[in-house]
Amino acid sequence: MRLITPSHLLFLSILILTGCSDPELQMQQKPAPEVDISHPIQTVITQWDEYTGRFAAVNHVEIRARVSGYLQKTNFKDGQAVKKDEVLYVIDQRSFKIALKSAESRFELAKKELERGKDLRSKNSLSQEEVDRRVNEFDLAWAALENAKLDMEFTEIKSPIDGVVSRDFVNVGNLVTGGASGATLLTTVVSVDPIHFYFDAGERDLLKYIRLSQSDKRESSRTKSNPVQVRLQDEEEFRHLGVMDFVDNQIDSGTGTIQGRAILDNPGGFILPGFFGRMRLLSQENVSVILVPDTSIGTDQSRKFVYVVNSENKIDRKFVSLGELYTQELRIITEGLSAEDNVIVNGMMRARPGALVSPKQVDLTSQYSY
Repeated sequence: MRLITPSHLLFLSILILTGCSDPELQMQQKPAPEVDISHPIQTVITQWDEYTGRFAAVNHVEIRARVSGYLQKTNFKDGQAVKKDEVLYVIDQRSFKIALKSAESRFELAKKELERGKDLRSKNSLSQEEVDRRVNEFDLAWAALENAKLDMEFTEIKSPIDGVVSRDFVNVGNLVTGGASGATLLTTVVSVDPIHFYFDAGERDLLKYIRLSQSDKRESSRTKSNPVQVRLQDEEEFRHLGVMDFVDNQIDSGTGTIQGRAILDNPGGFILPGFFGRMRLLSQENVSVILVPDTSIGTDQSRKFVYVVNSENKIDRKFVSLGELYTQELRIITEGLSAEDNVIVNGMMRARPGALVSPKQVDLTSQYSY
């Protein structure tokens, strides 16, 4: 049996002490992680609110026959541009010409009889009752003539507006029905320049605009043509400019929204009625805001936060309220952050609340355009 000598005990003690102290030494010697920090960008901006909506024609007209007859001629190509008063269709005019000629003859006869009656009455050779009858016949003949002229005019069906015509819904040779009700729909014409953009805004947005108007920070779109910017689905920039020209008079009780409308120039008819678009509406000018990179914002369940470095070079977590995305990279912070805070903008994966870090100051204003 071996005996444990004093030298063995000394060796074991050194091993135990070394094993216990190595992790502590490693922790003490491990350098603090480096992170990039910066003060938030503080600037004055013009705020816009964004909405999704759809374009619609300023004028949309259904072209219908006003007299009945057989369609004789179509004067347009499907989808072409047309001018106001341009003839689109012609209805067979033969029966209407006969009716007009008959009405003209009856009118001329009634006119001559009235003139003779007045002459005889002046000689006291005709009763006043007979003169009155001839006046009445003259008036009826004049009305019949005017009606025949209108019917003849209505055989040429014209566009009431400048715009683009649809296809012909009824081909030449078909019988079309005219009149005030049940008239045959022949085609449609829509105007293209300018063009309307319809959108719906929520009750919260409406209340915000009302309060801004009451505090003289923004005039209501009911009384002022506030500017708008619109982009189409394949566009990145809001390049189509216009103004507000209508706000509805009540909130839809079913959706809790109110309809608004803007009007935009549409040279060449590039934008068609029915297109979807994304619109920015002026919210407020000269607003002082704080901006941080959108990538520096973290999420804790439903709450948003940013990491900041305090005076002891330790990490604190600040919960914030977010505004809109001002650019593709910068987000507006509405609450929870001050311009003096040192926000971690790079190295968030190494950041833990309470941890000691080695901060490196950077300048966001030189890294981002806004």
